[in-house]
Amino acid sequence: MLIDSHCHLDRVDLKAYAGAFDRMMQAGVEAGVTRMLCVSIDLERYPAMREMVDAYAQVDVSVGVHPNEEGGREPSIEELIELAADPRNVAIGETGLDYFRSEGDLGWQQERFRTHIAAARACAKPLIVHTRNARADTLRILAEAGASDVGGVLHCFTEDWETARKGLDLGFHVSFSGILTFKNAVELREVARQVPIDRLLIETDSPYLAPVPHRGKPNEPRFVGHVADCIAELRGMTREEVAAVTAENYLRLFRGA
Repeated sequence: MLIDSHCHLDRVDLKAYAGAFDRMMQAGVEAGVTRMLCVSIDLERYPAMREMVDAYAQVDVSVGVHPNEEGGREPSIEELIELAADPRNVAIGETGLDYFRSEGDLGWQQERFRTHIAAARACAKPLIVHTRNARADTLRILAEAGASDVGGVLHCFTEDWETARKGLDLGFHVSFSGILTFKNAVELREVARQVPIDRLLIETDSPYLAPVPHRGKPNEPRFVGHVADCIAELRGMTREEVAAVTAENYLRLFRGA
């Protein structure tokens, strides 16, 4: 079974399905995707997102505010803990640091990151971490704030092996998206060869970053098999073996199985 460990179902383009969310979900099932994690990036849209997936037992959710989100409600430790008490909630995030799209004094991003880590520790749930152009600060804050107590995942990983190794040392998993299939992702594929098999996850990050051969088109969970195929080729495995081991890793990390 394939598990998409990171997607944003409330933002997926449904034009190909005449606007029918259920048809898109069924397409995922037909592609062998048996579970997916719908990840929050703000608090304003969280209630609608949670309601959208309520009827789909195969969908887990997380709660958090993305580091690039500005102008919305700032999360508090208490609110994150309260929302994470939902039985369908398996993680805190998406959180982290992104210095690529933000400028100026980014102390607010770091404080928001620490808020999420504190909430995750308080409710004993793993973190979903986004990092871009901020690897040193991301690793430093994870270590300083005690994130290793709960672990989690460095999602949509695009950094080097040294960053991956340090994240692994902190108890984190590493997840690869469709970027892994891009022609210019040579160094990233080398990282994917080295990550211990029991710490590996796959994702789409839908609706973004559609894998080859769908690059440039809207992404959706059914395409996660292309990421599994890439990893299978890199590591001399079959798609079925990659699907099985990444599903086991997901269930152990997010559902305590």
